[in-house]
Amino acid sequence: MNVHGSKYQCSECGKCFQSKNALMRHKLSHSGEKTFECSVCGKRFNMSSSLAVHSRFHTGEKPYKCHVCGKAFGQSGHLNTHVRVHTGEKPCKCHVCDKAFSRSSTLDRHLRVHTGEKLFECSVCGKRFTMSSNLAVHSRIHSGERPHNRTHSGGRPYKCNVCDKAFSQSSNLNTHVRVHTGEKLFECSVCGKRFTMSSNLAVHNRIHSGERPHKCHVCGKAFSQSGSLNIHMRIRTGEKLYKCSLCDKSFRSSGYLQTHKRRIHSNRRPYQCPHCGKQFKTNADLKRHVRIHTGAKPYSCRHCSDSFRMLDQLKRHLLKSHSEGIWFTCDICGKKFVNHSELKLHSYQHADVKLYVCCECPKSFCTAAKLKSHQLVHSVYKQFCCGKCGKLFKDKYCVKRHFDRCSTDRLGIIGLFNTHVSK
Repeated sequence: MNVHGSKYQCSECGKCFQSKNALMRHKLSHSGEKTFECSVCGKRFNMSSSLAVHSRFHTGEKPYKCHVCGKAFGQSGHLNTHVRVHTGEKPCKCHVCDKAFSRSSTLDRHLRVHTGEKLFECSVCGKRFTMSSNLAVHSRIHSGERPHNRTHSGGRPYKCNVCDKAFSQSSNLNTHVRVHTGEKLFECSVCGKRFTMSSNLAVHNRIHSGERPHKCHVCGKAFSQSGSLNIHMRIRTGEKLYKCSLCDKSFRSSGYLQTHKRRIHSNRRPYQCPHCGKQFKTNADLKRHVRIHTGAKPYSCRHCSDSFRMLDQLKRHLLKSHSEGIWFTCDICGKKFVNHSELKLHSYQHADVKLYVCCECPKSFCTAAKLKSHQLVHSVYKQFCCGKCGKLFKDKYCVKRHFDRCSTDRLGIIGLFNTHVSK
């Protein structure tokens, strides 16, 4: 029965339309007839409007532009969906966990988390995935950067011209470039913090909501990110799948491996402080350094009014002042550490294990800090300046000794030295 008051009703499915032409176009979907053919690729369509939209794939035409970020689309529907990224609108809700999404296709993929369904299988190693895109990325990743010799086809052809980091997809490179430009399009509606990726904003929002959807089936510990759960599981098993080809050190995640390579085996410093010009190997190191200039102390004690620039400083404060947490104690000398990784590095000194190898000469060291200090021998970069005579030095300890002996009138330490010594 026609309950919509529309004049034209489909006899096949009962759907109603306001015009005869609209009904005729709709009937083509039942007949399977496709009378409109693309002159470029030969694909056929049942409506001329569908052919017109398809043709934009060949011409590259994108007439629908976002007024917020300027991104353009070939279809108005794609623009409408994209706008939800900026408005935060999420009309598609999961009936299992009440998580909401901006697109129905994203909801469909999310539901596989609950069902465990993995439709896409790798033809080389048999690993299965919930999304075809994950399978596509899986088949292009190099074995040196991912486990199980995953270089089945291709590599990482998209390279950043700033820091030389390479990616398997151009979209990942475009997102990465924002790290260098500082562009952050996505803003948290609660605290105002901005992000370069909508996915990072979604994960950040869980801080405010308290949502931790990823749970360890062994101990019950819950995490806001699936990656954190995966790393946690490897801690329990002791599994370290990601091996460094330069020093044989192994890691629980590819991210840790890449950070290790940049910090230990590379001299590139693509991240520059806007305040003093000091350069860093990773963006995380730059962020920590900038707090020296801004005075930001984002880590606050829940027991008192003290706040700290570094997370480890807060942990040490909680242990010393409030007896909260666990000290990690060396069995040999009794020295105490805030976290297990520091204790592990310390234990290498007793065992005379030297995992950190200089890429310029055969020397090796127990800790990354000692390797970093040694690498100054090979570097021509002098970042510390005497405020009396202007002489440059490679490390702050040399400039300190020189400053005390410098006969020039005392003018104070200037330039970069002011910043680095204050640490």
